[in-house]
This record gives sequence, C-alpha cells and structure tokens, in this order.
Amino acid sequence: MEVLQLVNTVGGVALAGISVLMVISNPGQNDYEHYATDAITEYLKQEVCPKAPQQLGGFLQSYCKTLIDTGRPQIEKVIAKETIRRNYLLFSIYETELLLPFPVPSYEFGTIGAFQKFYTYEVQEFQEKL
Repeated sequence: MEVLQLVNTVGGVALAGISVLMVISNPGQNDYEHYATDAITEYLKQEVCPKAPQQLGGFLQSYCKTLIDTGRPQIEKVIAKETIRRNYLLFSIYETELLLPFPVPSYEFGTIGAFQKFYTYEVQEFQEKL
C-alpha cells in the first residue's frame, strides 16, 4: 500500500510540474508572428520565386527574394492582423488566413504552440475566384 501511495504522489508531483512548465513555456502572439513570418518568407523564396513567370525579361525572378525581404515587415503586419489565437493556458492554437489577390493562391494555416515551439498541423492552399 505504501508503494502505491508513493507512486501516486510522485506521479502527481510530476504531472503538476509538467503542467507548470507548459503554462510558463506557452508561446505568445508575438512569438507566433515571428515564427509565421519566417516560415512564410522561406516558403515564398524556396517554392514561389523559382516558379515566377519569365515576363518582364526575368526581372521578377531575379529580384523575387529581395522583394520578399523588403516586404517582410508588411507580411508580419498581415499575419498579426489575420491571426486568431485560442489560448488554452497549457498550449495555444493559432489560425491564420492569408487572402492574396488573384492569381496568387491564398492560404490557411493551423499551428499549435507549446513548450516555446510551434507545430504547423494544417496548410490549405486555395484560389480565390473572380
């Protein structure tokens, strides 16, 4: 009986410790905005820039990454404006909707924040119709 009581006590203390750690390390809105801006700009540079049309004599492809870096503050502002955070104390869920003008696809992201890290669990790409 004493062993069972000891196991229950140790388990309860460990569970309480993990819960306190999760509450303390639940990342905030600003942390998410920086994470999302980094992730989106990297995605644009790796996936979108190489597919940029050759129109305008290759200007867009040549300067695509520079244009993305220049627009980074605006990207972060859009993310801040278009993100809904649901804080569950132990973790947070962030939902971001980026509606971009046609013909560029728009995106929806679902991300969980816990232990000062972010885990994007959902990315949906869709085209706005005229």
